[in-house]
Amino acid sequence: MRARGRVRGTVALLGPAFVAAVAYIDPGNFATNFTAGAKFGYTLAWVIVVANLSAMLVQYLSAKAGVATGRDLPELCRENFPKPVSRGLWVQAEIIAMATDLAEFLGAAVGLYLLFHVPLFPAGLITAVVAFGILALEQKGYRRFELAIAGLLGIVFLGFLYDLIVVGADPGGVASGLIPRLAGSESLLLVCGIIGATVMPHVVYLHSALTKSRVACRDDGEKRELLRFQRLDVMIGLGLAGLINLSMLVIAASLFHGTPFGDGDAIQSAHDGLARMVGGGAALAFAVALLASGLSSSSVGTYAGQIVMQGFIRRQIPLFVRRAVTMAPALVVLALGLPVTDSLVISQVVLSFGIPFALVPLLILTRRRDIMGTFVNKPLTTAVAGGIAALIIGLNAFLLYDTFLR
Repeated sequence: MRARGRVRGTVALLGPAFVAAVAYIDPGNFATNFTAGAKFGYTLAWVIVVANLSAMLVQYLSAKAGVATGRDLPELCRENFPKPVSRGLWVQAEIIAMATDLAEFLGAAVGLYLLFHVPLFPAGLITAVVAFGILALEQKGYRRFELAIAGLLGIVFLGFLYDLIVVGADPGGVASGLIPRLAGSESLLLVCGIIGATVMPHVVYLHSALTKSRVACRDDGEKRELLRFQRLDVMIGLGLAGLINLSMLVIAASLFHGTPFGDGDAIQSAHDGLARMVGGGAALAFAVALLASGLSSSSVGTYAGQIVMQGFIRRQIPLFVRRAVTMAPALVVLALGLPVTDSLVISQVVLSFGIPFALVPLLILTRRRDIMGTFVNKPLTTAVAGGIAALIIGLNAFLLYDTFLR
């Protein structure tokens, strides 16, 4: 690291958080953030900020677990929990991986449809081919894969930066939106949607795998130095994702608040509204960003699934076979012509079940000195992270209640 020089050495250690960050700007975030801005203006901007700060802490704990122990979270679960618990965690993680991939794959297909008017099922097949290409980079080394994902993240950022510049924003409105408040029960449901989708189970597992053997550390001093870079990585990568999410809400609040924003398909309504009210360039930037988001997050989801299987049960299948299996439900949805938005919502409800099964084990393991050594969580860190976990679990329980029981 030092031999490369200060700047090059720092850049070489960045990357894992950028891979994790794509989960926070997946197509589900597009729909939620645009709906929140259109219906409630800037009111829920504070939710995105709180959600992003929470994500930074959770992802850092995952990265720290990898650096401190040299093992990823699924491996730690297998080694420290009873076998039935570990196997149960693996089964639910595989189901969650497929639900995650459904939303992200559909988002990429919709992006192709918006860009080139390709029918959704052929768009899904094209998405599969491109995703296979991205995954092939991982076979040539993790750095190429990370750079490809970071490049796609950059495309999403530039797309929304362009839209934000063209649309503009009300600084006073944004500032007022940072004051925590609600606008009725319907806004509470969106708060649940935004925060509940923040901590994505698959990237909690994955982040530890990306850091566990990134640099060979000879002692705790070198591990502490590496963790300083991981904190910087998390701040930049997750901070970028937070800015993208906030820009989505700001654009929607500036353009669509107080107007008839479509209730059926938020993504389609946002694209059409940008084209109608701002121009083709803004709509094009939105569609490109959606496509880049879907491709990057889908590839990361598949890669995470491989880590999960290998860690929990010491088994591995070819990455391309896994990709073919996990994309099958999305292709079925597209082939049958099922409603894309409804399918996205269902996938997010399924995903909400998986959050506690990644978050709670992470907190249990990182607070144990016999596992983490000198890198064990401080009591305040455990308390804050525990509060975040309780909040996310509670909000997701409310979402499930609202979806199935009300």
